[in-house]
Amino acid sequence: MLKWSHQYLWRVKYYIISGEASGDLHGSNLIKALKIQDPQASIRCWGGDLMQAAGAELVKHYRDLAFMGFAEVVSNLPTIFKNIRFCKEDILAFQPDAVILIDYPGFNLRIAEWANKQGIKVIYYISPQVWAWKEGRVKKMKQIIDKMLVILPFEKDYYKERWNWEVDYVGHPLIEAIEDKKKELGYGDSNPTPVIKKIALLPGSRKQEISKKLPIMLEVAKSFPDYQFVVAEAPGLESAFYQPFLQAYQNVASVNNATYQLLLESEAALVTSGTATLETALLGVPEIVCYKGSNISYQIAKRLIKIKYISLVNLIMDKLIVTELIQDELNVANLVKELNLLLNDATHQQQLKADYQALYEKLSRGGHASDQAAKIITDFLRK
Repeated sequence: MLKWSHQYLWRVKYYIISGEASGDLHGSNLIKALKIQDPQASIRCWGGDLMQAAGAELVKHYRDLAFMGFAEVVSNLPTIFKNIRFCKEDILAFQPDAVILIDYPGFNLRIAEWANKQGIKVIYYISPQVWAWKEGRVKKMKQIIDKMLVILPFEKDYYKERWNWEVDYVGHPLIEAIEDKKKELGYGDSNPTPVIKKIALLPGSRKQEISKKLPIMLEVAKSFPDYQFVVAEAPGLESAFYQPFLQAYQNVASVNNATYQLLLESEAALVTSGTATLETALLGVPEIVCYKGSNISYQIAKRLIKIKYISLVNLIMDKLIVTELIQDELNVANLVKELNLLLNDATHQQQLKADYQALYEKLSRGGHASDQAAKIITDFLRK
């Protein structure tokens, strides 16, 4: 029997795949935790700079993988299929003991099915949002995934009650990421009031979505001349991409690789739907959730997606906590109105603060997600 200690008889090989910025963050923390549980682990990955810095050998960067919306995915199908073929070839060459898939279901579920047929253990960390759309995938997922790790409290009950599938809830990885970043930046419970009043703009991580939303967000700056509006540049995109959008405005700036610090210094934020909405709430920043896609993608999504809200904040709490401006509702007039409410309505501010605290407590109950996930993964492979 193999002994799992600091003197391994067997060097475990992990192949980890994430396809976007949030997956890179959570993947990096998982890699660090795996290295603690399994110091001699060999890790190869698709992800980003953070996963590479954590100790994995980076095969392909997520900036070469990200396509947003139905229409955009269809137009890029040849590239997507080429990436899938390359990924399979690379996995076979590496011969991992396990493939760990982080969200990114359109790509990762294809790899999961193929890896299962190759006899490779398949571990899924951060479940696809099957409770929102394409629920029928779960039947196949049960057959091809050896271990599922979920990060939202309601997901464990969803899989058990609806699909008789025992999955592991590990807590939300954003909790530890935020705690670590606040310590690194020197932020605590009480922080000095910034000299310059800021509004954070988080327009997304892909060029397509940024081009749709950022011009609308920037127009709002004209109605708040006493505030500096600051764009958080996405990891993997050059600053030069943003400059044509920004140059016409006096009270607009941008920052690179400093999103958490920007949010901690801001009085409010306009945030593209996605993980960033949850990050913003967990940092305690009042926000407006913004979504605008191509008309074709939006019309298809509206017919397929069966959830009450588009932001994780509202979904987790199962009520409307933060305002969501979707498609045609995302316009300058509505943004100005809602931002005025966030900045000037004391009752609204107090309620939002209480709701944010409840959200934080709800997601903190599981402890540090990456530590729990790493232990479950190594225990599973040990068997």
